[in-house]
Amino acid sequence: MKKILIVDDEPNIIILMEQILEDLEDAGVLLLTAKDGEQALEIIKQEQPDLVFLDVMMPHISGLEVCETVKKDHRLSHVYVILLTARGQSFDEESGMEAGADLYITKPFRPKEVLRKSKEILGIDEV
Repeated sequence: MKKILIVDDEPNIIILMEQILEDLEDAGVLLLTAKDGEQALEIIKQEQPDLVFLDVMMPHISGLEVCETVKKDHRLSHVYVILLTARGQSFDEESGMEAGADLYITKPFRPKEVLRKSKEILGIDEV
């Protein structure tokens, strides 16, 4: 079973992402959520999702720290990490890529693009 983890400290973003990705559940994809970096790391280690949408600015542990931790762990390095953030400066994107992110998307994002990219990463043709 394919798994997607959505990590954001803003409940409305989690709800929006769940709505965007809900069609993937028909293809057998499990949607998981976390509200902060600590919870995200626990879920990533336990569930080993195929794809993680990760907010950068969160309390306790930032998305950059979560990404770096995941990418340095050889058991988790296969996890595809997309940083989804309001921070759109080129410096911010460079920091994200240096932390090991596979992709950097700025908010506001295009829902169709998020869905298309998710399908591509998970190898799902149509739902």
